[in-house]
Parts: sequence; structure tokens; C-alpha cells
Amino acid sequence: MDQLDPRKLPRHIAIIMDGNGRWAHKRLLNRIAGHQEGSNSVRAVVRKCR
Repeated sequence: MDQLDPRKLPRHIAIIMDGNGRWAHKRLLNRIAGHQEGSNSVRAVVRKCR
């Protein structure tokens, strides 16, 4: 990341969390479990972006 020019990076990004319910359904889990896993994934991405 040291080689990236910070002036050329976006200041904001959007993450559309789609498919969490389908992910859970395929694994015979309830939708809440899918949303929990989705939020864990988003948290991991945000931590890496800091």
C-alpha cells in the first residue's frame, strides 16, 4: 500500500450486503446467522482498509 497515491484513492466506498440470507439458507442456518456472518466479513474488510 506504500506505493499508492492517497490523492487518487476514493474517500468513500459503499458495500452492498446482498445474499446473506441465501448464504445461510444453503447451509441450513437461519437468516440471522447469515447477517451475522455478513457483518463479520464487512468488519474484516473495514479493518484492512484503515
